[in-house]
Amino acid sequence: MEKKKFYKELAYFLGLASIALGNAFMTKGDFGMSVIAAPAYIVYLKLSQSFSWVSFGLCEIILQGIILIILMILLKRFRIRYLVAFATAFIYSALLDIFMLLLSLFAVDTIYLRIICYVVGALLCANGVALMFHTYIPQEAYDLFVRELARVKKYNINIVKTIYDIVSLVVSIALSFICFGWLQFEGIKIGSVILAFVNGFIISIYSKLYEKRFEFTYGWLSFSTKLENYQKEESDTDEKKTTLD
Repeated sequence: MEKKKFYKELAYFLGLASIALGNAFMTKGDFGMSVIAAPAYIVYLKLSQSFSWVSFGLCEIILQGIILIILMILLKRFRIRYLVAFATAFIYSALLDIFMLLLSLFAVDTIYLRIICYVVGALLCANGVALMFHTYIPQEAYDLFVRELARVKKYNINIVKTIYDIVSLVVSIALSFICFGWLQFEGIKIGSVILAFVNGFIISIYSKLYEKRFEFTYGWLSFSTKLENYQKEESDTDEKKTTLD
């Protein structure tokens, strides 16, 4: 079967929209967020009680900005892709707030509707991540932090990812206890545990389905060439600096 073309830029925007909509649906289900999204969500839940203008998206972009600053401090460098990753976080946060606003118009008042919302949200998030894997544009700060730290420091990326997830889980639990009281789990619940075990498997299924049906190709060649050249030059510079160090 001949594969259809799927532009990488389209994969980027559809991936971001899918993740944003998925997280919005998961908040309606209220069975817990992923360990990646949980810290920002917990801060949003707490601050929005006192400040109505605080949104999930706002907390997301602030947290991702902090993560990028920590990355630059650890690696002692700034790269263009860090700025692109922040732009990605900004687009995602805006989409997240739009979807949160739209879904707030619908009441989810039964356990069955909550389960449906949560499952739909989890599937949308996995779909979005699978699409983002097929684009050349830097992803959000979370993913960039893991990839950059592993690449520059020559660490095993799987180990870095595992440590990052564990730290994010501990931070989420601590924030929940601090913000809502001892043993009060907000943002981290049973759904978060289930996602930790099945999310990677679901993402791999989506990726295989996409790769079976589509050929991911460049749509905006001039932009992609410039961005990839910048990233290659930066990577080469990092390699030389690491070797000298």
